Amino acid sequence: SWNLCILAQFLACTGIDNIAEAITLLELNNWDLVAAINGVIPQENGILQSNFTSEASQANMYGPPIPPPSSSSSSSSPPSSSTSAFCPINPTTRHIVERQPRMLNFRVEYRQRSVELVLEEGSTVGEIKQILETELGVPVSKMQLKGWKSGDVSDSTVLRSLHLPKNNSLYVLTPDIAPTASTSKNSALQESLNQNFLLVISHREAQRDYSLNFPGSRTIQEVKRNISDLTNIPVRHQQWEGWPASASDDSMTLAVSGISYPCHHLSVCRRSSPANAQEPTEECADVHMISDSEGDDFEDASEFGVDDSEMFGMGSSSCRKSPMMPENSENEADALLHFTAEFSSSCWYVHTHNFLFILFCSSPQRKLLAIYLHNDDSVLSNVFCSQMMCADSIVSYLSQNFITWAWDVTKEANKARLLTMCTRHFGSVVTQTIRTYKTDQFPLLLIVMGKRTSNEVLNVIQGNTTVDELMMRLMGAMEIFTAQQQEDIKDEDEREAREMVKREQDEAYRVSLEADRKKREAQEREEAEQVRLEQMRKEQEEEKEAIRLSLEQALPPEPVEESGEQISKLRIRTPSGEFLERRFLGSCKLQVLFDFVASKGYPFEEFKLLTTFPRRNITQLDPGSTLLEAKLFPQETLFLEAKE
Repeated sequence: SWNLCILAQFLACTGIDNIAEAITLLELNNWDLVAAINGVIPQENGILQSNFTSEASQANMYGPPIPPPSSSSSSSSPPSSSTSAFCPINPTTRHIVERQPRMLNFRVEYRQRSVELVLEEGSTVGEIKQILETELGVPVSKMQLKGWKSGDVSDSTVLRSLHLPKNNSLYVLTPDIAPTASTSKNSALQESLNQNFLLVISHREAQRDYSLNFPGSRTIQEVKRNISDLTNIPVRHQQWEGWPASASDDSMTLAVSGISYPCHHLSVCRRSSPANAQEPTEECADVHMISDSEGDDFEDASEFGVDDSEMFGMGSSSCRKSPMMPENSENEADALLHFTAEFSSSCWYVHTHNFLFILFCSSPQRKLLAIYLHNDDSVLSNVFCSQMMCADSIVSYLSQNFITWAWDVTKEANKARLLTMCTRHFGSVVTQTIRTYKTDQFPLLLIVMGKRTSNEVLNVIQGNTTVDELMMRLMGAMEIFTAQQQEDIKDEDEREAREMVKREQDEAYRVSLEADRKKREAQEREEAEQVRLEQMRKEQEEEKEAIRLSLEQALPPEPVEESGEQISKLRIRTPSGEFLERRFLGSCKLQVLFDFVASKGYPFEEFKLLTTFPRRNITQLDPGSTLLEAKLFPQETLFLEAKE
């Protein structure tokens, strides 16, 4: 309940919305509210420290008193659970905190110029550009402000939302403004600021190389801080080799430091103190005599990764100065690599290389998952690692039957990170199981089995076990897993058989539908063809009828016998046996005769007109000749015959 009170006051004072982030910050300060607030909102004049303590002591009317910060670890422990969970914020304290806004320092580089700015974190990026427009004489519309760790930002972005540190380095680009003669020599520098440098940094003590990418705008100081996070060597205790002679100032950017592009090799180690000038005579001995002149160094012993118990040889890992896993690694892969390096360099390391190999390997086969959780604060860690995890039988059995993964939960931040990863990858069951174990019960070896769509914790092996018992529990887990695997394989085979029958039925149904579709399409095409032919036939008949009518109307009238003119009487036999009779003038052309026959449905192109005796083809004669010239006078019998 007391932690909830401190958390509520911390959220209200700092304005942080992420509860997980707030808890992490408070845990890093041992739940010291004043120290945590000063870490987020640093106060150079000490107003927050003095006023907050005095005001908190008078807050009994709003909630339980807040103890003043103390250097001893005991003073930061929370009160008993009997304290009420309801703890409102002191309005006077809120006013004091809000009255002191957090200020951010910016160093902006533009060609040969450098501008120092100090703004409140409530300001926007656009306000920075407006100040730079006055200082540099560059219009805001042609200005590009680079160097933000979160990538490009808009002018309306509030600085508070970027979670920036107190000191920041930015640079201005003006691609639309051509450089003058005085700035042309800096074009290469501006280009190098946008380039990425690969730094291959060798940690000599851990015998490990780090390949890190940094932009050219990053300073040497920032590189050393990142290496401090990875190696746990404070910046002031780092001893470097490989920096060029031109890199004399840590505030210099990589672009102007003179390092090689695109790759530069460096090495780092911990600077030896005078007391360590003489090598220890015993292997892995970290204990050395401390003189009175070394009082300051002794106070900083925690920065070397050595606690009090380790200074006197009583720790569980007295042969190791740095933790198994740093609490500020950028990603899980780096943390696991650091775990491997520390595990390999420990005093109890004997034959663990196979175990460490399978620690990060993956297998396409279905296997059990073994999660090893290490804790340096437990007295069982040294024994478990040296006697259990280094045993050849255990290593061989794990490598053949398990996929193994490891994590270090010594630091609270790493434990919180582990719980988040377990929830995301393994499920809430694994996460809840880890929560139930305390520090003295570590190390743990969790055996996790995938069961259909979820994961199940099959066994939890604690550090207080023997090699034989560990092997028996591993073999027992394998028996359960094998039985479950056989059952799953049987279920999968049955499901596959059902799926096969269903696929065959679906395929048969699809083939049947396809055949019906093709048959229906063929029938539709045939019906469409019949309709088309019928339509064409009708059109042809209509065309023939129109031609026939036009020819019939164009025929001259039939002459009468009493007219006194030469009249030829023709009798025409059709293919059906009928006779067509008509009188024509002897002077009529043969074309009139052909038109008459066509008007009766026998066109000139399809039928030919023949005489009986002698047999003559009249249609082959000149249509312009007369009936008299064709000897079809005074009467004649003709017959129609279809052309071939």
